[in-house]
Amino acid sequence: MPHMPKKLPLTALRTFEVAARRLSFKDAAEELCVSATTVSNQIRELERDWGCKLFIRKTRAVVLTDEGRSLSTVLTKAFDDIRAEIEPRAQSTRKTVTLAVGPIFGSRWLVPRLAQFRRDLPNIDLILQDSPRITDAVMMSSHLAVDWGVGNWSGLESHRLVDITYAPVLSPQLLAERGGLASPRDLMRYPIIHQRDRSEWNAWFERAGCENLALKEDIIITDTNTVMQAALDGQGVSLGIFPFMRRDLEAGVLVKPFDVELKPKRSFYLLAKPGGARTAEVALVMRWLLDSALS
Repeated sequence: MPHMPKKLPLTALRTFEVAARRLSFKDAAEELCVSATTVSNQIRELERDWGCKLFIRKTRAVVLTDEGRSLSTVLTKAFDDIRAEIEPRAQSTRKTVTLAVGPIFGSRWLVPRLAQFRRDLPNIDLILQDSPRITDAVMMSSHLAVDWGVGNWSGLESHRLVDITYAPVLSPQLLAERGGLASPRDLMRYPIIHQRDRSEWNAWFERAGCENLALKEDIIITDTNTVMQAALDGQGVSLGIFPFMRRDLEAGVLVKPFDVELKPKRSFYLLAKPGGARTAEVALVMRWLLDSALS
């Protein structure tokens, strides 16, 4: 009957488990980063202590004996159990932070900066969530959020993140087709794309000195990204949101015909729950977002 040594030869048992799983001393040596001779010697030592053969050695292969198969089954399960316990803990150095953002801020401001985020904070996994409009702390389920407002969220810290301005934008193709944009009043001959309602365009026309303009074609779209896509597709003139649309102008896919800009009262704010219980990783992401807004 096999006898076990008083002290378990853990290194040899690990070597045997790999060799039994791969049925090759050479492959086991490569996986363990040792020589094939070391694998063979450790298994011989284990066989001597176990008091029986664990492998039948053939010219180009090894085959498990009944005792070898029995030991292999026990060891594989044991190492799998150890791995299942240790790996999640070993990976716990990576931290997760959830950030809720709206579609325009997420796609136009945050996504272009994600590569830099990974370089700056490689041990933090940033999970982006779609953000509903937040009115107070009860509505905020993520660690952090970016929302649109004037800075007064009940029970939350708010940090002013990005100020924006509005100015008309349209595709070069639409401008070539319709032409004649010498002054803001010429917009009455163009299809106008509104977001949610006509209030922002009305405010821009007033600022441009041509309020109560009789528009011949207009459409209301709720989603901000859809408004921007409609402008890119030449469907009409929209109020571009700057700085979010700057790259489109630089790429020549949109044109900004007038310098008149409308600055809304609201801005994008970074929202967080009060800092008493804030984790280090949440604080790091907050700092990164605020610093990125300044650059």
